Amino acid sequence: MSKRLGWLLAAGGGLGTASAAALTIEKFHVLANPGYVPSCSINPIVSCGSVMTSAQAEVFGFPNPVIGLAAFPVVLTLGVLLIAKVPLPRWVMLGLNAGAALGVLFVHWLIFQSLYRIGALCPYCMVVWVVTITMFWYLTLHNFRLPVLRKYHSAVLTVWFLVIIGLIGEAFWDYWRTLLL
Repeated sequence: MSKRLGWLLAAGGGLGTASAAALTIEKFHVLANPGYVPSCSINPIVSCGSVMTSAQAEVFGFPNPVIGLAAFPVVLTLGVLLIAKVPLPRWVMLGLNAGAALGVLFVHWLIFQSLYRIGALCPYCMVVWVVTITMFWYLTLHNFRLPVLRKYHSAVLTVWFLVIIGLIGEAFWDYWRTLLL
Protein backbone atom coordinates (compact mmCIF):
# COMPACT_ATOMS: atom_id res chain seq x y z
CA MET A 1 0.00 0.00 0.00
CA SER A 2 2.84 2.44 0.74
CA LYS A 3 4.11 2.49 -2.83
CA ARG A 4 0.59 2.98 -4.25
CA LEU A 5 -0.04 5.66 -1.64
CA GLY A 6 3.25 7.23 -2.71
CA TRP A 7 2.10 7.42 -6.32
CA LEU A 8 -1.23 8.90 -5.22
CA LEU A 9 0.51 11.52 -3.07
CA ALA A 10 3.05 12.35 -5.78
CA ALA A 11 0.35 12.76 -8.41
CA GLY A 12 -1.94 14.67 -6.04
CA GLY A 13 0.90 16.86 -4.83
CA GLY A 14 1.90 17.60 -8.42
CA LEU A 15 -1.66 18.40 -9.55
CA GLY A 16 -2.27 20.48 -6.44
CA THR A 17 0.96 22.42 -6.92
CA ALA A 18 0.17 23.07 -10.58
CA SER A 19 -3.37 24.24 -9.74
CA ALA A 20 -2.17 26.49 -6.91
CA ALA A 21 0.54 27.94 -9.16
CA ALA A 22 -1.95 28.60 -11.98
CA LEU A 23 -4.34 30.31 -9.56
CA THR A 24 -1.53 32.39 -8.09
CA ILE A 25 -0.38 33.52 -11.53
CA GLU A 26 -3.96 34.38 -12.49
CA LYS A 27 -4.34 36.31 -9.22
CA PHE A 28 -1.19 38.33 -10.01
CA HIS A 29 -2.67 39.22 -13.42
CA VAL A 30 -5.95 40.31 -11.81
CA LEU A 31 -4.10 42.43 -9.25
CA ALA A 32 -1.98 44.05 -11.96
CA ASN A 33 -4.95 44.65 -14.26
CA PRO A 34 -8.44 44.64 -12.69
CA GLY A 35 -9.94 44.28 -16.19
CA TYR A 36 -8.04 41.04 -16.82
CA VAL A 37 -10.25 38.01 -17.49
CA PRO A 38 -8.58 34.85 -16.13
CA SER A 39 -8.14 31.93 -18.51
CA CYS A 40 -10.29 29.80 -16.21
CA SER A 41 -13.30 32.12 -16.51
CA ILE A 42 -15.32 30.24 -19.09
CA ASN A 43 -18.93 31.30 -18.48
CA PRO A 44 -21.02 32.91 -15.72
CA ILE A 45 -20.85 29.77 -13.56
CA VAL A 46 -17.40 28.35 -14.34
CA SER A 47 -15.55 31.54 -13.49
CA CYS A 48 -12.47 31.58 -11.32
CA GLY A 49 -12.38 35.36 -11.71
CA SER A 50 -15.55 35.61 -9.65
CA VAL A 51 -14.11 33.27 -7.06
CA MET A 52 -10.64 34.83 -6.80
CA THR A 53 -12.00 38.34 -6.32
CA SER A 54 -14.29 37.27 -3.46
CA ALA A 55 -13.49 37.80 0.21
CA GLN A 56 -13.43 34.01 0.66
CA ALA A 57 -10.41 33.82 -1.68
CA GLU A 58 -8.25 35.49 0.97
CA VAL A 59 -9.75 34.13 4.16
CA PHE A 60 -6.44 34.26 6.08
CA GLY A 61 -5.40 37.67 4.73
CA PHE A 62 -3.48 36.36 1.71
CA PRO A 63 -4.58 34.48 -1.43
CA ASN A 64 -5.69 30.94 -0.58
CA PRO A 65 -3.52 29.36 -3.33
CA VAL A 66 -0.43 30.33 -1.31
CA ILE A 67 -1.44 27.59 1.13
CA GLY A 68 -1.36 25.13 -1.77
CA LEU A 69 2.02 26.43 -2.93
CA ALA A 70 3.38 25.64 0.52
CA ALA A 71 1.56 22.36 1.22
CA PHE A 72 1.37 20.46 -2.05
CA PRO A 73 5.15 20.32 -2.72
CA VAL A 74 5.54 18.70 0.72
CA VAL A 75 2.92 16.11 -0.25
CA LEU A 76 4.69 15.53 -3.58
CA THR A 77 8.04 15.07 -1.81
CA LEU A 78 6.64 12.61 0.71
CA GLY A 79 4.95 10.71 -2.10
CA VAL A 80 8.26 10.40 -3.96
CA LEU A 81 9.94 9.18 -0.77
CA LEU A 82 7.27 6.48 -0.39
CA ILE A 83 7.72 5.44 -4.03
CA ALA A 84 11.45 5.12 -3.35
CA LYS A 85 10.58 2.92 -0.34
CA VAL A 86 12.09 5.34 2.16
CA PRO A 87 10.56 4.44 5.52
CA LEU A 88 8.77 7.46 6.94
CA PRO A 89 8.18 7.70 10.69
CA ARG A 90 4.58 7.21 11.78
CA TRP A 91 4.46 10.75 13.13
CA VAL A 92 5.22 12.08 9.64
CA MET A 93 2.34 10.12 8.14
CA LEU A 94 0.01 11.14 10.97
CA GLY A 95 1.10 14.76 10.58
CA LEU A 96 0.41 14.56 6.86
CA ASN A 97 -3.00 13.04 7.64
CA ALA A 98 -3.75 15.86 10.10
CA GLY A 99 -2.78 18.44 7.47
CA ALA A 100 -4.97 16.67 4.92
CA ALA A 101 -7.86 16.67 7.42
CA LEU A 102 -7.52 20.44 7.85
CA GLY A 103 -7.36 20.69 4.06
CA VAL A 104 -10.57 18.69 3.68
CA LEU A 105 -12.37 20.89 6.19
CA PHE A 106 -11.17 24.01 4.38
CA VAL A 107 -12.08 22.56 0.98
CA HIS A 108 -15.60 21.75 2.14
CA TRP A 109 -15.99 25.27 3.50
CA LEU A 110 -14.80 26.57 0.12
CA ILE A 111 -17.24 24.27 -1.70
CA PHE A 112 -20.09 25.70 0.37
CA GLN A 113 -18.88 29.25 -0.29
CA SER A 114 -18.54 28.62 -4.03
CA LEU A 115 -21.98 27.07 -4.36
CA TYR A 116 -24.08 29.16 -2.00
CA ARG A 117 -22.30 32.48 -1.42
CA ILE A 118 -20.12 33.28 -4.44
CA GLY A 119 -22.27 31.48 -7.01
CA ALA A 120 -19.39 30.39 -9.23
CA LEU A 121 -17.04 27.46 -9.74
CA CYS A 122 -13.29 27.71 -10.23
CA PRO A 123 -11.87 24.85 -12.34
CA TYR A 124 -8.45 24.98 -10.66
CA CYS A 125 -10.14 25.04 -7.25
CA MET A 126 -12.18 21.98 -8.17
CA VAL A 127 -8.96 20.13 -9.02
CA VAL A 128 -7.71 21.02 -5.54
CA TRP A 129 -11.00 19.78 -4.04
CA VAL A 130 -10.66 16.40 -5.74
CA VAL A 131 -6.97 16.03 -4.91
CA THR A 132 -7.36 17.03 -1.27
CA ILE A 133 -10.35 14.78 -0.62
CA THR A 134 -8.72 11.80 -2.35
CA MET A 135 -5.41 12.20 -0.53
CA PHE A 136 -7.15 12.63 2.84
CA TRP A 137 -9.26 9.52 2.27
CA TYR A 138 -6.38 7.25 1.33
CA LEU A 139 -4.06 8.64 4.01
CA THR A 140 -6.76 7.96 6.60
CA LEU A 141 -7.25 4.41 5.35
CA HIS A 142 -3.49 3.85 5.35
CA ASN A 143 -2.81 5.33 8.78
CA PHE A 144 -5.77 3.93 10.68
CA ARG A 145 -6.16 0.56 8.95
CA LEU A 146 -9.95 0.58 8.81
CA PRO A 147 -10.75 -2.87 7.34
CA VAL A 148 -14.43 -2.32 6.52
CA LEU A 149 -13.80 1.03 4.87
CA ARG A 150 -10.71 -0.29 3.06
CA LYS A 151 -12.86 -2.98 1.51
CA TYR A 152 -15.20 -0.34 0.06
CA HIS A 153 -12.60 2.40 -0.38
CA SER A 154 -13.58 3.37 -3.91
CA ALA A 155 -17.32 3.18 -3.21
CA VAL A 156 -17.03 5.63 -0.31
CA LEU A 157 -14.96 8.04 -2.40
CA THR A 158 -17.36 7.71 -5.33
CA VAL A 159 -20.37 8.51 -3.14
CA TRP A 160 -18.49 11.45 -1.63
CA PHE A 161 -17.83 12.93 -5.08
CA LEU A 162 -21.34 12.15 -6.32
CA VAL A 163 -22.76 14.13 -3.40
CA ILE A 164 -20.56 17.10 -4.34
CA ILE A 165 -21.52 16.77 -8.01
CA GLY A 166 -25.17 16.61 -6.97
CA LEU A 167 -24.78 19.77 -4.90
CA ILE A 168 -23.16 21.51 -7.87
CA GLY A 169 -25.98 20.35 -10.12
CA GLU A 170 -28.60 21.54 -7.67
CA ALA A 171 -26.96 24.88 -6.91
CA PHE A 172 -26.63 25.82 -10.57
CA TRP A 173 -29.59 23.90 -12.00
CA ASP A 174 -31.17 26.99 -13.54
CA TYR A 175 -28.00 27.60 -15.55
CA TRP A 176 -27.37 23.93 -16.50
CA ARG A 177 -30.97 23.64 -17.64
CA THR A 178 -30.46 26.44 -20.18
CA LEU A 179 -27.60 24.47 -21.69
CA LEU A 180 -29.75 21.37 -22.07
CA LEU A 181 -32.72 23.06 -23.72
